[in-house]
Amino acid sequence: MKPLGILVLDTRFPRIVGDIGNPASFDFPVIYRRLEGIVPSDVVAAHPYKSRILAALEANARKLAAEGAAGISTSCGFLALFQKELEALSPVPVATSALLLVTAMKGRKVGVITASARNLTVRHLRAVGAPENTPIEGMPENGSFAATFLANGPDLDRAVVERETIEAGRALLRKNPEIEAIVLECTNLPPYKRALEGALAIEVYDVLDLLRDFWKRLGHHVERG
Repeated sequence: MKPLGILVLDTRFPRIVGDIGNPASFDFPVIYRRLEGIVPSDVVAAHPYKSRILAALEANARKLAAEGAAGISTSCGFLALFQKELEALSPVPVATSALLLVTAMKGRKVGVITASARNLTVRHLRAVGAPENTPIEGMPENGSFAATFLANGPDLDRAVVERETIEAGRALLRKNPEIEAIVLECTNLPPYKRALEGALAIEVYDVLDLLRDFWKRLGHHVERG
């Protein structure tokens, strides 16, 4: 079976099991291409430099396809902004972001925990067909998560990031008690999914859930030609 290709930002932070950048997070084969020079601050932005990022996405998606990838994903949920453009340019199917899960769960009240509430805009939601009024809660701007994943730091305090994730979830539910499920926009947050579900007693979905289903559909696509 062909692997799933993942376009990864140019990062130096640790990628523990559960993070999209760790191949041990998957029970199917994956291959990676690094987007050289495209760092988290370039992408986690309300108004990114689109032409530069899209050029890097296209070039590396084509390389992944040439290396045998059956489909393409990315290591940052903010790349939802490029879903339609990359679909049009990629030789193989594309699923850029866990935000696609919000669209897939139409009929349910879904909230989002994001790496940056300041920068996640209605344009990101609109790009994947998600409701523009989707409730959003961000990770703390000056916390341990931000120091590692947004500032591209070399160290990770897993226990502190877990606490920050749970607090973000609690804040989301306090403000929006009608929420039935939570989607983690950020691809670095899946390691904390179980702790979040346990603390909040609510269903939580992440990019690994998205890609598990995407992988299954890719298998059917390949088998049927």
